[in-house]
Parts: sequence; structure tokens; C-alpha cells
Amino acid sequence: MTDQRRAQYTNEAVLSATPAQLVTMLYDRLLLDLHRAEAAQTGADWDAAREQLLHAQAIVGELSATLRIDVWDGGEGLLAIYNYASTSLITANVHRDVQATRDCIRILEPLRQSWHDAAASLPATSAVQHPTGGALGVA
Repeated sequence: MTDQRRAQYTNEAVLSATPAQLVTMLYDRLLLDLHRAEAAQTGADWDAAREQLLHAQAIVGELSATLRIDVWDGGEGLLAIYNYASTSLITANVHRDVQATRDCIRILEPLRQSWHDAAASLPATSAVQHPTGGALGVA
């Protein structure tokens, strides 16, 4: 598959995804980035590790920004986890600390699985369209 076709497929998948599916997609990519960063750090490929860690930070930032802590009791606790992960990712990047990357994997993998379980239990619905054309994410 060419890069252009892959990008088109990904774009279509995102646009047709439900809000819950969007969150699971973010978590899947986040964990992929973290595992790639860990492998790059272990191999002392600091440029690749930096790239993966920065992308992971952007995803955690998006998850934090879209989290609605006023909707459920666990919101503040989840925000605290995102804040911890963000700080750990900065530490992993700045100090080339593979253990900080592993800590993020350890705390975020169960959340990824929980989101997948929750999304699977919801009835299939179409994504809610934002006036700017993108789908609204919920967390």
C-alpha cells in the first residue's frame, strides 16, 4: 500500500469512527509510539526515540484536553494519570530514561484495554460531526 493510500485510508477511518473508537485509536497509537520509543532508547537511537516520545506527548495532551472531568467521578483521577504520563514522557526524552518510558507503558496499557472493552460494549453509532468537519472526541 502506498503512503498516499495509507493516509487516505486512515483519514477515512478517523472520519467514520465513533467518539469511543477515536479514543481507542489514540490509545493504540500512543502505545505503539511508546513501544517504538522504548526500542529506540534500548538501541540508543535517540533521534527515533525523541520523535516517538514527542508524538506520544502530543497524544497524551489531546487526551487531557478532551477529557471532561465534570461528566464522571473518575475524571480527575484520569487527568492526574495523564499529567503523570506527560511528565514521565518529558523525563524519558530529556534524560534518555528508558525506565520512564516503561513506566508510561505500564500505567497506560491497562487504560488502553479498558477503553477497548468499553467501546466494544457500546452499540455501533456514527461519529458526531463537528462544525469544522472533524469528529468530536470524548474521553
